[in-house]
Amino acid sequence: MSLTINNLSKTYPNGVKALKNLSLSIGNSMFGLVGPNGAGKSSLMRTIATLQDPDSGTINLDGIDVLRQKDAVRRILGYLPQEFGVYPKLSALDMLHHLAVLKGMTVSSERKEMIDTLLQQTNLWDVRKKALSTFSGGMKQRFGIAQALLGNPRLIIVDEPTAGLDPAERNRFLNLLSSLGSDRTVILSTHIVDDVRQLCPRMAIIASGELLLEGAPSDTLAALNGKIWSKVIATDNEVRSFETQLHVISTHLVGGQHEIRVYADSSPGNGFRVVDSGLEDVYFLNLSQQSKRQPAN
Repeated sequence: MSLTINNLSKTYPNGVKALKNLSLSIGNSMFGLVGPNGAGKSSLMRTIATLQDPDSGTINLDGIDVLRQKDAVRRILGYLPQEFGVYPKLSALDMLHHLAVLKGMTVSSERKEMIDTLLQQTNLWDVRKKALSTFSGGMKQRFGIAQALLGNPRLIIVDEPTAGLDPAERNRFLNLLSSLGSDRTVILSTHIVDDVRQLCPRMAIIASGELLLEGAPSDTLAALNGKIWSKVIATDNEVRSFETQLHVISTHLVGGQHEIRVYADSSPGNGFRVVDSGLEDVYFLNLSQQSKRQPAN
């Protein structure tokens, strides 16, 4: 399974340029799409999922023209949007049967076997007869994955799936996603960098509708070895001073003080120590470099 996106652009009627000549190649594995809120991730996911058309560009899925052969795409697609609606009074079991029929699964015995398997896989079997309105946030997300897996799709898209989950539910959900990515293409769109670090052999960073980086997380980390420097400082004024002098990529509070992380080929000054780079450093570095390229208003 391969998904090839070429020169995709989308501008909404209000003038927002959601996608800007974006090109991307995604293979048969779990692929992380990372970016801040408003980066264009959801616009890209909706376009791949045939829910909206771009202004220009092409998308090819294993020989299927996604923009022209939408029905063919939908037959092999599982989609969990950032927000999805359900009938709150229906049970998980009844809702899955309803959605399965809509997907064309008309043989009742086959439908029952698949739904029972999905309820077990998503750890919802014991609550299958409870109304969806009683589900916690994590249970609703696991139900979302169950409905996305109806029909055994070859391409699965999940958009911001762990937002709002508590740590235990988030961990359960990530383990579930990990189990899906071994034999199909799974696109995980998120602004939580750590989710991608845990799950995805390849990733891309987008911001303001543009592709900033594409590659393996391990390769992007290796490129920063020896180039991330850290220093803990006490005041906001010091932070602002360093930001005018150095390439500060992020700041964090540590015990009430500011830890600044700086990108530099050699020591940026007294008190700085070189530290191991993390995927968040890759993320913030690319965002800062894009910001420096943006023309001033």
